Amino acid sequence: MPPVLRPPRHRMDPRARTWWAVQAWTTLSGPALLAAAALLVLSALFFPGALPWLAPLALVVLVLPALLYALVMPAWRYRVHAWELGGFAVYAASGWFWQKRRIVPLSRVQTVDTHRGPLQQRFGLATVVVTTASTAGDVKIAGISEADARILAERIGEAAQLMPGDAT
Repeated sequence: MPPVLRPPRHRMDPRARTWWAVQAWTTLSGPALLAAAALLVLSALFFPGALPWLAPLALVVLVLPALLYALVMPAWRYRVHAWELGGFAVYAASGWFWQKRRIVPLSRVQTVDTHRGPLQQRFGLATVVVTTASTAGDVKIAGISEADARILAERIGEAAQLMPGDAT
């Protein structure tokens, strides 16, 4: 039986749920609901005969998915997203529908960056991006407090310098 990989130890900051919810409303759910409302209002004004079939279609195609996404995704993501810095590697779990876990050896770390977009700044959050030469891309730990991000970035940088191999 293959070994089971346990989840990383540290969860994201609880404020990340609100940050993800605001992102959902501004990027997908809000525009989808506005499109549904505009479609139904224009139909009622100019094509009232289309409402009996258009209203249920808009409900199923636009309204329900938009509401489900905005209400379910933040909590689901919060349960999945986690991180851990061990003695030899950075371990991160991310995603919500498509979940992935990445373990990056500290000897392979090339750069460590901290990003804070406008919404993250509003909620006191940050993203730590660990770059390696891997074709799998960067490891992003998004939704941790600014203080934790600063400490984590410093610790990864210091630990990577102590590791023999590519980082030194």
